[in-house]
Amino acid sequence: MASSKRYAELHLHLEGCIDEEILRAIAPQLDSSLVSSRLQFESFAGFLDSFKFAVMQLREPDQFRMLARSAFARAASQGVVYAEVIHSAGVCLKRGLNAQAIAEALVDEGRKAPIEIRWIFDAVRQFGEEHIYETARFTAGFCGEDVVGFGVGGDEAGSPASALERGFRLAKEQGLKLTPHAGETSNAENVWEVLRLGAERIGHGIRAVDDPRLIAELAKRQIPLEVSLTSNVMTGAVASYETHPVRILHDAGVPIILNTDDPGFFRTTMDREFAHAQELGFNDGELEQIRLNGFRFAFCPTPPA
Repeated sequence: MASSKRYAELHLHLEGCIDEEILRAIAPQLDSSLVSSRLQFESFAGFLDSFKFAVMQLREPDQFRMLARSAFARAASQGVVYAEVIHSAGVCLKRGLNAQAIAEALVDEGRKAPIEIRWIFDAVRQFGEEHIYETARFTAGFCGEDVVGFGVGGDEAGSPASALERGFRLAKEQGLKLTPHAGETSNAENVWEVLRLGAERIGHGIRAVDDPRLIAELAKRQIPLEVSLTSNVMTGAVASYETHPVRILHDAGVPIILNTDDPGFFRTTMDREFAHAQELGFNDGELEQIRLNGFRFAFCPTPPA
């Protein structure tokens, strides 16, 4: 059933939209039982392994096109009218794929989508400083109406914050917005680090709850956190929905945006994320403000409907 709400989703990994059905269409040579088993996980490390397995099946621009077309259609059917989609450009570069052709294909598909699409290209933190810089330089070559941001994901402990600095500086100088992952599975200091480097939104950021001074800083500067409740529970970043710190962060004045993150792996929708927030005690007015935050903090703002 189609959603009755209209959403702007700001933390949606393209490659995280892969599910068993899409993966079998993209890589029909794979054994079905292998696909099912490799997409199962019980921890953050296990999720990263499943994600890597799925992403490694993507090689050609047409495969990325197929995934994007499916992801956009599914998002549209679930009430999303605007999405900033994260593409693992850094992984394509690292693998030696034709990253330029893949990115051009994705931009083209985004322009044809039934919803408004903007792109955020990201690097992988554990691949190190040079990789992050080269991915930022690659992304800067696409900066414009379609590609609006640069991010860094992966293992937060994989490289020190100093490894991000050159890439972030280049990206910002070239007009890209910065939205790194931080404080998902690590600690509040990791959030402080990306904040000092100029992050304008923060992917996850939930460990900020451990530092009252950081919470106050995020609230004062109105730096939004891209929160994904189901993702955090399924990866073990939090023990349960009930123990998720989103309520504390929201009540302290930190702007919250709800997202599905990797809906193919987590089997969630925007409606479900908002339903989980309601179960945590958010009232209708608060949920509406969070919904509007998706439009308010978009890097290419569109009027809410």
